[in-house]
Amino acid sequence: MKTYTGSAGAIILDVVLALVIGVIASLALGVASGVIVMVLAFIVLLAMSIRIISEWNRMPVLRLGRYQGIIGPGFVTILPIIESTPSLIDLRVISTTFSAEQTLTKDNVPVNVDAILFWQVADAEKTVLNVQSYFDSMQLAAQTALRDIIGKSDLTEMLAGRDVIGKDIQDLIEERAESWGVKAIQVEIRDVKIPQDLQDAMARVATSEREKNARVILAESESLAADKILDASQKYHKDPYAMQLRALNMMYEISLNGKNLMVFIPTDSKGFSIPTPIGIMGIQDLQEELKKTRDPGAKKPPKQQKADGGNA
Repeated sequence: MKTYTGSAGAIILDVVLALVIGVIASLALGVASGVIVMVLAFIVLLAMSIRIISEWNRMPVLRLGRYQGIIGPGFVTILPIIESTPSLIDLRVISTTFSAEQTLTKDNVPVNVDAILFWQVADAEKTVLNVQSYFDSMQLAAQTALRDIIGKSDLTEMLAGRDVIGKDIQDLIEERAESWGVKAIQVEIRDVKIPQDLQDAMARVATSEREKNARVILAESESLAADKILDASQKYHKDPYAMQLRALNMMYEISLNGKNLMVFIPTDSKGFSIPTPIGIMGIQDLQEELKKTRDPGAKKPPKQQKADGGNA
């Protein structure tokens, strides 16, 4: 980039031009009027020569229409009348909002997309010489790039991969604005709007998918619980006392509900209306049956022998 540091003879030229104008005014209007005209001319010429440029700004300098370079920042003087600064270039990061309305995606879905472009002037010389209005040009380039990317993308890609879409738009903008001396820093997709009927259909699909997953998880839980119950039943079958303790624990848990509850537990019952060896008499009978199984020749208890004799 060509830099212009200013003209050292600008102030001298201002003085010379002011004196010439003053002399001409003195000859035409008189000495007093000539002095006043000279002072006013010097002030005007000085104002045309001085440029105070902020740190984040730059200005191009044209001398009789030909480009001389970029000036700034700070205090700079240019030749009055001969040189001019037609525009001001801002070097800070600029944010531009742009959108695409009713644009068809690759799968023929009309969408409205809002996005933000963050960009910055990287080469002020190219920006001055190659583009007329870099603000408007960047906004139009962003809009056309957005429409191009939407036409090449599916709706699912746009909804799920906003970062990818933004990167593609940024690359396309940089390709178009490379000769303008402008750099696209980042593109962010703010919102993607789709027709209401399509939103309802997608919501129903999402609801059905969640319901299916819930039912599958419930079925898996039931299967896992059934396996655990089978394992527990085998353990209880081997040890009836464990089943007795489990039944008592269940009764304890029922009593913790805070409600008035009355439970009748008959001592000679073989279970609380469930097919389990619960109860004192039930346990005794189970022990006798286990002895018979282990020793087939064992005698019956006296009580049972007497009962059998009486029945005979």
